[in-house]
Amino acid sequence: MKTFKLYGFSPSGNCNKVRYVADYLGLDYQWIETDSPNGETRTPEFLATINPAGQVPAVVFTDGRKMAQSNAIMFYLATGSKLIPDDDFALSQMLSWMFWEQYSHEPYLAVRRAMLKFKGKKEDELDPSLLDNGNAALAIMEQELTDKDWFIAGTISLADIALLAYTRTADEGGFALQLYPNVQKWIVRTKTALGI
Repeated sequence: MKTFKLYGFSPSGNCNKVRYVADYLGLDYQWIETDSPNGETRTPEFLATINPAGQVPAVVFTDGRKMAQSNAIMFYLATGSKLIPDDDFALSQMLSWMFWEQYSHEPYLAVRRAMLKFKGKKEDELDPSLLDNGNAALAIMEQELTDKDWFIAGTISLADIALLAYTRTADEGGFALQLYPNVQKWIVRTKTALGI
């Protein structure tokens, strides 16, 4: 059993996706709310004892080992579970979607949401490429979900959980999810599977 403390900021999709995995798998953990926007991840104590990069999510296991980066944490927690495909090719596809999420999805959906919802910016103050690139990412997801329920191997996997975190709040970033009906159905399906 993996027992740990999970340091996270509740509004953060990156933090929540780790929590989704832990809850889905019934893992024994303690959530420690960490207000990263107000500097709680930049204190000397946090940097020295939790994560020298000053970011959440961060995990500290009961044996003292530490881990950061949401997708790496998810992968470690889910090792040996049905959230990770047994087939090597399907596993590689899952990882491909997880890498894509961090490079071509999260930087647009999450950043626009943060600017509008938490930093009080107005639409005309934002870089227009954030909206264009975010919509391009949603369009790729929409196409991928045309004839299937999940991204990999016909069942929920870490790819779905990684992509859910910021897709489910895309409207808060000014993205019109009604333009992506397959994505909308997948959000409901994934939330239902995770019990959230």
